[in-house]
Amino acid sequence: MKTNYHTHTTFCDGKNTPEEMLISALQKGFDILGFSAHAMHPFASFWHLSCRDFDAYTAEIARLKKAYAGKITVALGFEADYLPPLSAPEKSRYAQFGAEYVIGSVHYAAGGAFAVDADAREVARGIKNHFGGDGKKFVLEYFRNVRNMIYSCDFDIAGHIDVIRKRNGELNFFDERDDWYMREIELTAKAAAQQGVIVEINTGGIARGAIDDVYPSRDFLSALNALGVPVMINSDAHNADGLDYAFERARLCAKNAGYAETTYLLDGQRKKRAL
Repeated sequence: MKTNYHTHTTFCDGKNTPEEMLISALQKGFDILGFSAHAMHPFASFWHLSCRDFDAYTAEIARLKKAYAGKITVALGFEADYLPPLSAPEKSRYAQFGAEYVIGSVHYAAGGAFAVDADAREVARGIKNHFGGDGKKFVLEYFRNVRNMIYSCDFDIAGHIDVIRKRNGELNFFDERDDWYMREIELTAKAAAQQGVIVEINTGGIARGAIDDVYPSRDFLSALNALGVPVMINSDAHNADGLDYAFERARLCAKNAGYAETTYLLDGQRKKRAL
């Protein structure tokens, strides 16, 4: 069983059409491909699904689901931003579009002033202008937002839960070994456990050369496993070649953290498979 539920296309900031992504998934031996356009309904930025394109997006995924039935299972999803009060990853908000699942992600800091996973120059400028140059304050706000999202919203999968690390290798704005950071990991893992969300092991940062590691880190994965939090492997693919990028590495990371199985979704139900 080979699956991916974090897939972007030309409907948002991806490089390939949904059908091109699906053909690549077939060639790579996928059993299930879930599409997850960036969404902030009823708002959008230049990298989100435009509000005027929601119907076209859902219609295209429905067409592909029918056209490729018997060859691969296609699932309609959204990666919805947590940016209160404008946007929240609520399944009720996306049910009108036939969403089969919702990924909840935090991309923004300082009330939407900048993206936490932007290029290093923008992140450095954001830390300086909105956090007085204090990287710890930036990280603390990020994880506070992640936990608020987990506790207050109804979604299926937590996306790239420690993406705050993406530019840290270049900017060195915090130390992942510090006690305060380990406490943030523990608190966030407890939130995921209490709310029963699935946490993805995301290989997108490796695929794009931003970080030589999966999200979440080994320490984070170990904390999640200790609390029984289910995980799934996703690529966060923005092009057809990256659909299964570093999947074997992700499986090894899961095993090293103590996991024996991962989770996938089928017809709205959670299923387990051995690693």
